[in-house]
Amino acid sequence: MEIGMLWFDNDPKTDVAEKIIQASAYYHRKYGKVPDLCFVHPTMLPSGNNGASLPAEKLPNIKVRPSKSVRPNYFWIGVTKPAGEP
Repeated sequence: MEIGMLWFDNDPKTDVAEKIIQASAYYHRKYGKVPDLCFVHPTMLPSGNNGASLPAEKLPNIKVRPSKSVRPNYFWIGVTKPAGEP
């Protein structure tokens, strides 16, 4: 992903998966594309540093990846660049 949208949500009552769902819905409304990739700070992911620990049924089409370059409570969400595209 080269271009994405930065989303901020520091509500302690909302879980990470729900925050990503909200960011995804907004991205879809604003840009007309369904995002499929989201980077978050590793400390925001439960039980370690991979998005596999998030409930797959809540995020079936979004890959969640850790990135130390994204600050806590921020979500960098967008569309994966298709293979072979310049």
